[in-house]
Amino acid sequence: MPLLLLVLSVLSVLLPGELRAQARKPNAAMTISELVTYNGKDREAVLYAGAKTEGKATWYTSLAGDSYKAMIKAFESKYAGVKIEAYRTNGGEITNRMVEESKARKAIVDTIETTEANLMFQREAFLLRPYHSPAFANYPDDAKVKGERGLYFWGTARESYIGFGYNKNLLPKDAVPKNYDGLLHPALKGRMGLTLDDTSNKSIAGMLKTRGPEFLKRLRGQDIALHTIIPPALLDLIASGELIAGAAIFRNHVIVAQQKGAPVEWVAMDVVPTNVGGVAIAAQPPHPHAALLLADYLLGAEGQGILEKFHYGNAGKNYGFKKWRPEREYTLDKYEKELERWDKLLKETGRKGA
Repeated sequence: MPLLLLVLSVLSVLLPGELRAQARKPNAAMTISELVTYNGKDREAVLYAGAKTEGKATWYTSLAGDSYKAMIKAFESKYAGVKIEAYRTNGGEITNRMVEESKARKAIVDTIETTEANLMFQREAFLLRPYHSPAFANYPDDAKVKGERGLYFWGTARESYIGFGYNKNLLPKDAVPKNYDGLLHPALKGRMGLTLDDTSNKSIAGMLKTRGPEFLKRLRGQDIALHTIIPPALLDLIASGELIAGAAIFRNHVIVAQQKGAPVEWVAMDVVPTNVGGVAIAAQPPHPHAALLLADYLLGAEGQGILEKFHYGNAGKNYGFKKWRPEREYTLDKYEKELERWDKLLKETGRKGA
């Protein structure tokens, strides 16, 4: 039996057959299986009352910068008496931590917010439990991952968009690309950079998807420097004029740089590889009421408003370009192999830089 079907089969034993929309019996304790399906009008009150008794939620997140701190402050202000203990690191470390905790039979994490590839692994390793949130009604189908019987393994809390970033004072307007073909403009030769990471890998994948392998062979002639730095650092090189442009730059990083006065702009290409951060619930959350209360908040209007202040994209909005989530096109094993392939093509396309 395929692993995902096995996961669903096991969880079908744990979950009731339909969402619980009926009124809750007074003073009746609810199990985690009942809570994840509960859809009563008093849902928020039920979760908050239980969360105050539990006292806290443990949150594993890969949100960057001050965004997760702002989320905690706002949540704790609204739900007095419920503290958030956050562990912030990259998605791979979150997954490794959850795997080790599972092996040790330690139930520590309640709510998870991290990138989709890691959530895929966590799901297939039996580390997640599908759940209901009223916020799911506001999300398009491609922004939530189905479990069964109206439940979802996760919903998209944030999106980050990868495109072309450039120095507007140095790149002539007629040389600004409108699509991937524009990357071959003579004005860009020897002046572009890419980072050696998954961000650039996904950009290479977008080129491969829309233009094919022959385009990447032609792109080699542009003498693109490959840098072992993070994307915001590459954008700093573009802002300073050391480089003129980059083909794998995050839109939100450009917005932040613009606010600080940097002469940079961002352009969407044929497709816009999109990094997705989803909100999930642990298979056995030690603080189930608080776990679901936090998930509802992250996915709801208030949580989304906070993330948009930090320039993350909203899955339910149209920004005028074609989003592409490469993870959705593959099984987990296939996606990992594709990442290796894209990384190899990236290194063949550019030259080693600083």
